Amino acid sequence: MNTNANLLLISGMLLTAASCSNPPATGLEGKIMRESISVTTKVPGRIAELLVSEGDHVNKGDTLAILDIPEVDAKIAQAQGAVRSASAQYEMAERGATANQLKQMRAKHNALKQQYEFARKSFNRIEAMFADSLVSPQSYDEAFAKYQGARAQYDAVVAEYDEARAGVRTENKLMALGQKERAGAALREAEVASDERYIIAPTAMTIETIALHQGELATPGYAIFNGYLPASTWFRFTLPENQIGTLMRDQEVAVYIPYLAENLQGKIRNIKQLSKYANVTTAYPEYELEQALYEIKVIPESPDSAATLLNNATAILK
Repeated sequence: MNTNANLLLISGMLLTAASCSNPPATGLEGKIMRESISVTTKVPGRIAELLVSEGDHVNKGDTLAILDIPEVDAKIAQAQGAVRSASAQYEMAERGATANQLKQMRAKHNALKQQYEFARKSFNRIEAMFADSLVSPQSYDEAFAKYQGARAQYDAVVAEYDEARAGVRTENKLMALGQKERAGAALREAEVASDERYIIAPTAMTIETIALHQGELATPGYAIFNGYLPASTWFRFTLPENQIGTLMRDQEVAVYIPYLAENLQGKIRNIKQLSKYANVTTAYPEYELEQALYEIKVIPESPDSAATLLNNATAILK
């Protein structure tokens, strides 16, 4: 009895091995493929909140996660202060002197004018007396020095008063305007960085994997979310050159999905040669080493019907 059981077991193993070593009779095996997409971040920050889970279908513009970026908040506050300071300086340069400043300048101008007139008259009297030898040269020199000093002060206040009435120089206005624009650009840059705290779906996609969890640090360029484009389903098959002659571009074919036991109609979109080390999706490749390998890309006629197919599942080209 044990001998018969052993024989039956060995026969079953041989049949199983034989079935695994022979290609299926239904057609050429391949895989269901989709275009993949990764969502990264531009600024570093910690994951404050995850709004999606693996397997979710999201639309373009949906928020996938929110980052905590305290450094950006500090930069925004700093940039806002710089904008207020630069704006005040520009307004001061644009408006020029205030009414009170002009009033003070006018009073200073009048006072120095009176001092200048008094020094001029005093010098004229001393000069006449000096001509008649009524004063000493020392007194004459002192009067002349006072006259020149009063004249210089008056000329200076006249120029200062005229400048205040005429307004700020154009160069100073342009400099103040440049500082204001620079501060505004720094604020906009900080606000753009702040908007990057929201990780947005760039297109409709199916979330396959989420690389980080809440509280973990996301670095710039790191792929936080990986997924597939639902409308990009296609079927991939590989054939050696001695079997490729029966297929051609734009040829309509039937694709059988084993796990659903359903047939889908498709069209060959592209046939391209593969490198020797490329991935071969056919389960039972039979080709000589010197033969070239080709990839057949089949697009389903109805993308909507293929959108729910399992990625990387087996497909059979009939």
